[in-house]
Amino acid sequence: MSRAQAESVIKNIIREIAHECASKGQAVSETLVAFMVKAVVLDPTNEFNVDRTLTKDDVQKLIKICVDRLMDSRSPALDTVKMQVYFDMNYTTRADFLEEHRRVLESRLQPVIREITDSRARTREELESLYRKIVSAVLLRSGLGSPTDIAVVREATAALQSVFPQTELGTFMSLIKRDKERQLQELTMIVTGIRLFNKECGKGGEGIDDLPAILNEAVPATTQNIDTEIQQTCTSTYRYTALIEKMHQTSDKKDQGPSLKLLKDSLINARQHEAFLKIILNDVIGCAQQVESLEGQLAARMEQLQATVQSKTAVPTAQVYPQFIHLSQLWSSFQDEMVLLSVLSNILASLEPYTRGHRELFTEEIITPFLEGVHVKTDQERIKETMGKEHQVKPADFIRMERDWIFPETTKNFKRLPLQYKVPTMYTSRQHNVQSKSQT
Repeated sequence: MSRAQAESVIKNIIREIAHECASKGQAVSETLVAFMVKAVVLDPTNEFNVDRTLTKDDVQKLIKICVDRLMDSRSPALDTVKMQVYFDMNYTTRADFLEEHRRVLESRLQPVIREITDSRARTREELESLYRKIVSAVLLRSGLGSPTDIAVVREATAALQSVFPQTELGTFMSLIKRDKERQLQELTMIVTGIRLFNKECGKGGEGIDDLPAILNEAVPATTQNIDTEIQQTCTSTYRYTALIEKMHQTSDKKDQGPSLKLLKDSLINARQHEAFLKIILNDVIGCAQQVESLEGQLAARMEQLQATVQSKTAVPTAQVYPQFIHLSQLWSSFQDEMVLLSVLSNILASLEPYTRGHRELFTEEIITPFLEGVHVKTDQERIKETMGKEHQVKPADFIRMERDWIFPETTKNFKRLPLQYKVPTMYTSRQHNVQSKSQT
């Protein structure tokens, strides 16, 4: 079977699974189904041979397993897959988040910019209309106030007139389209810088939010929220791990507590949530560091501008315009941090529903009686217990095993490896048949 034929078969399987789930009242995305198909096929317990073409019976078996799992509304394992799909589809790097935001902003601005660059204004009324459109474009691109707010428009118009009087429209219209767009961008930055400087001097700033103050309040609050969620999630993982160990040490497991499979699935779900929370926390910490750096640069730039224009009736544009442009760029960076923090907060809130399943299955009232007399260890305690040479894994003990093993002591850049398992270790997980999908 060719690659194209194989892809067609998989697509048909995905569509059939989605259709069957829909017919049973459960709407699922094809992305989620694709994730599930891959997980089922790669799970050795399902006995699919990935090296040969699926038979008709294989296909029917695959569809049935996937539909059954996707229809299980109280399954922590399904919640984990959904969480992974969501995060995979919505999380990306800081640079990619901001690039996408700018792309969307520019696409929304394009109709306004095109109307300006394509204008053939001739009469006084047409030229005045064009100038108003330039003011609106400057406000929309800068994000400093609404173009429908009269006070904001009046302030932005005054700032624009100081660097680009309406009498220069004729020269502007003689430029080619690319140069018009470039000049509009430059005018936006200069006007933005002027308005920010005037706000600092107490002479304007209509509609301009105090972004540094907002960020200095929002970033610590978001960090605290994530820390709290991590602590709650870790409490669950410590308890699940302790109970799983207790059940493995008990001969008659059936009558000693809740479902071992549900506990393992819940542990995996909690570990995955913890891993994602720590990724988001790391990004928020990056925001905090960036805001601190930007505040220092902003204060220095304002101080330099004050020194440049102090007690002077006229300042050469070559001295002051670059400073206004840099001030605008600094403010744009503050806006970037606002965007990033908003995106991360939305992702944080969206992950929570995928953890409700195990929290509802194993409430405090349900799990506490089974932990009576059990010491619930933290990850730090487990690490401390296994430190020392007597606990080190001996590579020689693994030579006869039919697998490839890597060890921290002998593997270069071991910490950079994208390990599939988090805690407990892969060897310990295999001993207890606990397979964790969490990312590190």
